[in-house]
Amino acid sequence: MGRRAPLPALVAVVLLTGCHHGDGATAQASAARLVAQVPLAGPGFPPDAAAAKGLLARLTVGWGKNWETYKREDFGRYWSDETDAVGGRNGCDTRDDVLRRDLSELREGDRNPCVVVSGVLHDPYTGKTLPYSYRKASQIQTDHVVALGAAWRGGAYAWTPQRRLAYANDLDVLLAVDKQTNQDKGSRTADKWQPPRAEYRCEYARRYVGIKAKYALSVTPPEKTALAGMLATCPQTGLGPVA
Repeated sequence: MGRRAPLPALVAVVLLTGCHHGDGATAQASAARLVAQVPLAGPGFPPDAAAAKGLLARLTVGWGKNWETYKREDFGRYWSDETDAVGGRNGCDTRDDVLRRDLSELREGDRNPCVVVSGVLHDPYTGKTLPYSYRKASQIQTDHVVALGAAWRGGAYAWTPQRRLAYANDLDVLLAVDKQTNQDKGSRTADKWQPPRAEYRCEYARRYVGIKAKYALSVTPPEKTALAGMLATCPQTGLGPVA
């Protein structure tokens, strides 16, 4: 992926200098345009069911390694915009990018185009409707669809720190979901945890396989079987030959 322009610094300069010169509206519009330059999803992500089945067939199959050495901080201690992953270098906090993408009835900050003031999440995992307000405790968390611990066992133990940081902040890897459900999921792989809402399991598997393929992560035999089972629930209309 090519390196993008250093948008965080530009956003900060535009917002600050605009206020000092009394041209706040113009500055805010410029900052919003800079933020909008960076897409919140990778091209063709998530793959459709047919593509996901083909990708799953080509994933390396093996048992996870080095599980005992996993530490959360190996993927970075905090959200970071300083990566070339999807959503990176747009001047916004990763979590705000996820909220801007996944919430409906979205209200963004008047002065800062990154900040999500309020919105509503239709939780994909449970079907719950969860309101969000910037100033109130939230029942929404940001989930790594393929958990960091699972990614570690599937090959991330061998990555550079920068690649692990990119993975942890890649919007294709992330979803806004119900807090309790995310905590229940933990670091479980697809053979040990599936979304309680059965209607979402097709898309969950598509995302999961897309992430594994994008980062060349391995799957265990039970994990592959579980993913194939979820992909089998996808609507068949319009699908091509299955690899």
